[in-house]
Amino acid sequence: MNLPAGGDRARYDRATAHLDAPLAIVDLAAFDANADDLVRRAGGKPIRVASKSVRCRALLERVLARPGFAGIMSYTLAESIWLARSGFEDVLLAYPSADRAGFAELAGDPKLAAAVTVMVDDPAQLELIDGSRDGAGTHEIRVCLELDTALHLFGGRVRVGARRSPLRDPAALADLARTVRARPGFRVVGIMGYEGHVAGVGDALAGRPLRSRAIRLMQATARKELAARRAEAVRAVRAVVPDLEFVNGGGTGSVQQTAAEDAVTEIAAGSGLYVPRLFDNYTSFRGRPAALFAQPVVRRPGVGVVTVLGGGYPASGAAGADRLPEPYLPQGLRYDPQEGAGEVQTPLLGSPADDLLIGDRVWFRHAKAGELCERFDALHLIEDDRVTATVPTYRGEGRTFL
Repeated sequence: MNLPAGGDRARYDRATAHLDAPLAIVDLAAFDANADDLVRRAGGKPIRVASKSVRCRALLERVLARPGFAGIMSYTLAESIWLARSGFEDVLLAYPSADRAGFAELAGDPKLAAAVTVMVDDPAQLELIDGSRDGAGTHEIRVCLELDTALHLFGGRVRVGARRSPLRDPAALADLARTVRARPGFRVVGIMGYEGHVAGVGDALAGRPLRSRAIRLMQATARKELAARRAEAVRAVRAVVPDLEFVNGGGTGSVQQTAAEDAVTEIAAGSGLYVPRLFDNYTSFRGRPAALFAQPVVRRPGVGVVTVLGGGYPASGAAGADRLPEPYLPQGLRYDPQEGAGEVQTPLLGSPADDLLIGDRVWFRHAKAGELCERFDALHLIEDDRVTATVPTYRGEGRTFL
């Protein structure tokens, strides 16, 4: 049900009235609606769920039970092994690892080795994995190769995109595939390319029309260049590895564009389930905020000011105001520019402050998705105006992988 924000605030307050804040919630109606929208945008291609954007086993299980979702994209080897031992059968580690103990465990267990695929973009990583094997660690390691998706302009003098894999050219990717294939104990099963400069950069920035236009132009150029290069890279690798199992691409902000590429067989997405504030600025989709946290009002320093407990939960990335949580409900509150979001207390300014009493809640949206779960050990799941379940986050299960 699509309620206005004011209706959501009253609903969330009623649902959690028996709980003390700080607390975190997930609105299941919004979560499920966002999942449906991702599936619609994927156009029939399966969506691999990015676990770093969820960080809650119960919600990973919920979304993977829905049609259109298949597999997990994990972020550390220790997490991958934990998830595989928890019953998740298809885990793609999206980042290279130097976890020698983890690789020894992976190579020594046939069920783990069959469930987990590791990321490689350098022969030195193969050396590290081989050096981690013990005498019993002979099981074949599934390998995914990562393609650099960054856009290079002006003869390479300008780079747009994250600095990830060194493998930019299709020939380089194919060469590494040959290296892996020639090395006993490894098998190439997939290719990944994450176009963060398209999937993770909003193109409709409020009050910045010229910058928004420039971003849209950049992204259109990047999509065209990458689609041609990715298709060529897949052809080159398939010439070496004809039985390649998957080609993964995309992210929440580029689902439909990446799914339109014939070379891509599956889409990665995760943030689009919670819809944090950094995903408000896209022309391609509109999600429903599903994950929120509440901080209690503990002081009223003056007219137009309240102070809430804690709230200083900045997101990763280049530091800036867009990395701070957003005071969301009641609408109209803002940070004191002299203090911002504080470690122990956060003053908030604005006329809605005068209607807030000691003990009332202010609801926030985190700037990013899963990082919220590193601040709370449980998520209260809300349906209508009731908490119907309380489930642990990774942190609540004692798992802090990064």
